[in-house]
Amino acid sequence: MATTKYGVNDALAVKAWAKALAVEALKATSIAPLMGTKKSSILYHRRELSKSAGDKITYGLRMQLSGAGVTEGQTLEGNEEALTTYSDALYINQIRHGVRVKGNKSIDNQRILFDARSEARDDLKDWFTKRYSVSFFNQVCGNTLQTDTKFTGLNATSAPTNYVYPGTASDEQSITNSDTFNLNLIDYAREKAKTMTPPIQPVREMGEDLYVIYLHPYQVTDMRTNTSTGQWLDIQKAVMQGGKYGNSKNPIFTGALGVYNGVVIREAIDEIPSGVNSSTGAEIATVKRAVFLGAQAACFAEGQAQKGMTFKWVEKTFDYDDILGVAGTTIFGIKKTVFNSNDFGCIVVPTYAAAHA
Repeated sequence: MATTKYGVNDALAVKAWAKALAVEALKATSIAPLMGTKKSSILYHRRELSKSAGDKITYGLRMQLSGAGVTEGQTLEGNEEALTTYSDALYINQIRHGVRVKGNKSIDNQRILFDARSEARDDLKDWFTKRYSVSFFNQVCGNTLQTDTKFTGLNATSAPTNYVYPGTASDEQSITNSDTFNLNLIDYAREKAKTMTPPIQPVREMGEDLYVIYLHPYQVTDMRTNTSTGQWLDIQKAVMQGGKYGNSKNPIFTGALGVYNGVVIREAIDEIPSGVNSSTGAEIATVKRAVFLGAQAACFAEGQAQKGMTFKWVEKTFDYDDILGVAGTTIFGIKKTVFNSNDFGCIVVPTYAAAHA
C-alpha cells in the first residue's frame, strides 16, 4: 500500500506549517480575547495594509461639537463651529527568528525520542506568541524603559498620560508598601474612564458595557488576600462562579479572574512592566503597572499575506544535510492609540507589588 509523506523542505509541508504558526501564535497570546475587527475591540485589528502596499496606517478621531448653537432671533451664519480632528499612525515592519537543529539522519536525532524539527516549530510559535503579548503591554502600559522596538510592536512607546494612583501618591516614586492593589482602584479607573474628554468607550458584550483590567500576579495576590470589608474576600467572584459570565463562551471572559463593577479582571503572567521614576527615569522594580482598557486602546496590523499566509516559514539545510535551520517571518505592528498627545483607551494603575513568597 502506498503512503503519502511530506518530508523536510516539501513545499506543501512548509506552507502548512506557516499557516499553523500564524493561527497558533495569535490564539495562544494572553491578549487574544481582546483582538477583533470591530471598532469596539480593545485591540483593534486594522486590515488596511493586509490588502495593499505600504508600511503605515493613519487613522483619525473626530471630537464631538461643543458649541452652544443658536435659537430664535439669533444668526447662525458666522457662528458655525469648526470640526476638531486628531490623527495617529501605526507602522508595520518585519520581524523574524530562526532555530538550528541537527538533521533528521544525524546521530543526535538517533539519540532522542522527539522530533527536533517539530520542537523547533513549537519553539518559534512560543517565541512569536510571547513577542505579541510583550509588545502589547509595553505599548499600553507606556513602558518607555524599553527602547528596542522589537519588543514594543515595532513602534516606539510613549509615557502614559492617564493614571490612577493609590492612596496619597501623586507619582510612581511616591508609592509606598501600603499602596497595594484593591478593588477601589477599579472603581476610580472606571470613573475616570467615563468622565475623561473624550471618555474611554467600553466594549459591548452580552448586552452590557464592559471594560478590562490586566494585573501583575503580585497585584492579583494583593487583591485576593485583602480582608477588608467590600474587598475581594467579601465579593468571592460570585458572578463568575456559575453566573452568566461563568457560563459564557465569549473569549473576553475566558481565563478571567472575575467581573467587578463592569470591569473584567484578567492576569498577565509576566508582561506587566515596572514603574518609572519620573524624576530620574529609573525603573522602580517594586511598582507594577496594572492597565485599564477600553475600546481601541491599541491597534494591530499585518502586512500583505503571501498566498493567504501572514507568516513565512523557511527550512534550509547546512553541512551536507547534517544541520537543519528553520525560520519564521512575519510583518506586523502594534501601537497604543494616542490622539492629541493623550492616550485614547487606557489608564495605568500603578501600585506597590512585590513577591509574597
